[in-house]
Amino acid sequence: MNTFFCSDNSRQLGEDIIGSVSNHKTYILIECPTPWSTEAFHSRWVPENLQLLVEEIKRAKLPINFLLIANNLSHKVNHKTLLIYQKQDGLSHGYQKREFHLENIEQAAAVIRKWLWDRNSNYEVEATPTRDFLVCTHGSHDQCCSRYGNPFYFNATSIVDELNLSNVRLWKSSHIGGHRFAPTLIDFPAGRYYGNLDQESFKSILTRTGDIKCLQKVYRGWGILPSSIQVLERELIFRYGWDWFNYKVAGRIIEQSADKNTIRAELTFEKPDCSQYNYQARLVKDETKTVELKSSCHAKHESVYVKYAVASLWLTSTNLITCSA
Repeated sequence: MNTFFCSDNSRQLGEDIIGSVSNHKTYILIECPTPWSTEAFHSRWVPENLQLLVEEIKRAKLPINFLLIANNLSHKVNHKTLLIYQKQDGLSHGYQKREFHLENIEQAAAVIRKWLWDRNSNYEVEATPTRDFLVCTHGSHDQCCSRYGNPFYFNATSIVDELNLSNVRLWKSSHIGGHRFAPTLIDFPAGRYYGNLDQESFKSILTRTGDIKCLQKVYRGWGILPSSIQVLERELIFRYGWDWFNYKVAGRIIEQSADKNTIRAELTFEKPDCSQYNYQARLVKDETKTVELKSSCHAKHESVYVKYAVASLWLTSTNLITCSA
């Protein structure tokens, strides 16, 4: 039995987890009962037509991330939930949701194809405002996700019940990446990732209250931003506090050195009153935080993970014209 746990190793090395999130334009989340195989879409309950569709989209290199989800009701309810979260263009809060209730998982492939062709489906339901938290519990993919993800999911369910948050749904999820930060989750519709979570930090994320500095240890980054500039967003979160989560944001890399050790980045955001602000920053490779370690419990070799620091940050423009009444 493998006694190496990548999550323990990352914590012991004090790895800074910011900037560890990949970009995906679209997430397609399909409710499927556990257990899941090492490769989730080869699992027992995944029909062949869905397996073929996932492989087809991978070959076409479309920016879509497929995940299986489940919760404590997945074996009991008379429908299967299909969620499609698609990145908004320009300044945004993150992703837009479309929700479908299927009679069975065999219908998922056909409904997804209709969506890809921009056709309506009879299975779509009105998308009510919810926060969908995906907790990675995919232990057959990496043992840390079971060791830390499952207990966290259990405790998180209790916290949501205690706080009586009717607009929050908790899901177990197949592999979302970053096992070495387990327990790790994605918060939709924003599309923000968190890791190394405990009950207190989860309560703060749920309610957007408490010490904002807790994000220093648990915030992995925002999926709508390039991974190398996610550290810039974290810096602005600390400046603006929990209000930041009500802002629409867009970011880009303006230029970077050939070795990618220096980056000039830009982040624009809009407050609820429609006033806009534009920041630029110089990001540099942080030699003191760049680490070499195993990315997963079963990795054979260590990998280098480059970390960036905000060397300088300046406000370049403001537009204080507010929303018309």
